Amino acid sequence: MDIVLGIVTGTLFGAFLQGGEAIRFERQVGAMRLRDMTIVKFLLTAIVVSSIGVHFLLDVGVADFSPRDIQLGAQIVGGLMFGVGWAIIGYCPGTSVGALTEGRFHAALPILGMVIGAMIYAALYPVFDSAIISVGQLGNPSIAELFGINHWIVIVLFIVGAVALFRFFERKGL
Repeated sequence: MDIVLGIVTGTLFGAFLQGGEAIRFERQVGAMRLRDMTIVKFLLTAIVVSSIGVHFLLDVGVADFSPRDIQLGAQIVGGLMFGVGWAIIGYCPGTSVGALTEGRFHAALPILGMVIGAMIYAALYPVFDSAIISVGQLGNPSIAELFGINHWIVIVLFIVGAVALFRFFERKGL
């Protein structure tokens, strides 16, 4: 059942990426150049909707959520690699797969690079674990836990910030 649910949600997510034009190369480059905020608006919307959904399901006892620990070394190195790869290729991993499914065959090379990179990472995992991953272990506190407030306050503040950003982007034609 988990596989079926994964396929269904992955397909829906891909459809939303395609419908929101987030897999378009021009939108990706526009976001990196801070000239087209379509992708930022798409991601903010996804974060808002998922935050509401996950916390509602947690509050009613239907779901369980255990976020990974904050590992500064891994997140800084991984974030830099992700950002550099995105800037060089013009696609992030998910959008490159989406672009390939639309028939943009130039996206196959970045996908091949991701597969090769994953194999290299798996082979060198012990080195990464001792040198990078174990650096900066901070546990897994949420923003609400850090400030000692209810998670719905954080979500509402995030929604207000997202709406303010949307309005700013729209006024600037982004």
